[in-house]
Amino acid sequence: MYSQAKVIAGGLAHIPIVIAVFYFILTTFNKRALKFVEEAKTKKPEAKAVETKKVAVSKTEAPKTEAPKIVKKKHADVPVNIYRPKTPYEGTVIENYSLLKEGAIGRVNHITFDLKDSDPFLNYVEGQSIGIMPAGEDANGKPHKLRLYSIASTRHGDDFNGNTVSLCVRQLQYEKDGETINGVCSTYLCDIKPGDKVKITGPVGKEMLLPDEEDANIVMLATGTGIAPMRAYLRRMFEPTEKEKNKWNFKGKAWLFMGAPKSANLLYEEDLQRYIADHPDNFKYTKAISREQQNTKGGRMYIQDRVLESANELFNMIEDEKTHIYLCGLKGMEPGIDEAMTKAAEEKGLNWAELRPQLKKAGRWHVETY
Repeated sequence: MYSQAKVIAGGLAHIPIVIAVFYFILTTFNKRALKFVEEAKTKKPEAKAVETKKVAVSKTEAPKTEAPKIVKKKHADVPVNIYRPKTPYEGTVIENYSLLKEGAIGRVNHITFDLKDSDPFLNYVEGQSIGIMPAGEDANGKPHKLRLYSIASTRHGDDFNGNTVSLCVRQLQYEKDGETINGVCSTYLCDIKPGDKVKITGPVGKEMLLPDEEDANIVMLATGTGIAPMRAYLRRMFEPTEKEKNKWNFKGKAWLFMGAPKSANLLYEEDLQRYIADHPDNFKYTKAISREQQNTKGGRMYIQDRVLESANELFNMIEDEKTHIYLCGLKGMEPGIDEAMTKAAEEKGLNWAELRPQLKKAGRWHVETY
């Protein structure tokens, strides 16, 4: 029998042999693993090269024809929500006067607010809107909610000093149960006096912005106070002081289709006639006066009738990718314009149902109705 000491000694004597065997196995495994990795590295690029080559051949043998992508051009950053309902700016009324001539229907005023004391400064660009919070409370004892109005002035204001903003406001009136109801905010605005303070929010909106290109064509379809943003556009294009300040020289063609019930309801008429006289090659003005003019069928003349009359020339412009169309006014005008555009497009062999979404996607169809 072996003593315990001899057993232990014998076991210790075998340890170097076990270590040597283990080392041999580990070394062999590592060599094979490294060889595998190197082979994989060598083969991987070859596989990629073959794959790329196959794709190239496939494209050459069977080229695909893809429709050109319509890319909507992004505008530069514009100011938005400098003032919010919880923290409005209190602007001072500078002036408030009627825009209508004797014999007109309703009540429409031009109202200008002073912005010079706003901090941060309430700046805006043409085509945006501001919110007005009328004074007083509703039937539930809560403050009246704000209403949005399209801005009728350029960023430099009516006096070109850049410290004012102007609105074109029609007093809303309707009959209910034999009683005449006046719109809350529109009546409030038409009644305010110079020196009064008014809570203003905004500006908001990027849908109605003008393109940056000087040679763009601008088609404008407006009814009533929908002329507000159009007035801003036209002042930017044709007022000499504006052109100097903007260093933006409009070289395209602007065409305004304006709808009104009577001639006395045409807004900013003197300015528009001046633009025609000064820029006959760049500005065209087409009126639709429903209660004074007749369409080809003997009915009242509406803006959609004028669109149909000018279908060929209008769609020649629309086919130009530099042309933008702006629609502003009562929401009820949209179906009539859409129908007129459909018929006008057909005369040119075009499908308006397909064309309008394309114009919208390209950022060339701008709508603001209320």
